[in-house]
Amino acid sequence: MAERIRRASDRLDPRECLDHIVIFNERHLRRVMFSYVDYYQRTRTHLSLDKDCPDPRPILPRRIGKVIAIPQVGGLHHRYERLAA
Repeated sequence: MAERIRRASDRLDPRECLDHIVIFNERHLRRVMFSYVDYYQRTRTHLSLDKDCPDPRPILPRRIGKVIAIPQVGGLHHRYERLAA
């Protein structure tokens, strides 16, 4: 995880996350930043990657099932996935 944070820190803007969350202490800041880096790498789309994320994800056909929202970064962002029918 530390390597992922180091690689992502060159590209991400922490204000995108921290401007919307009240941080209570250092431990909370670390938890929020780890969560944000995970979101940034695995969920957030990037125009330079043709609207994909750095860790590619599979595209599932519509017939697979219902779409659900999975909260990330304390509910600030969401990831959407299909449930198996």
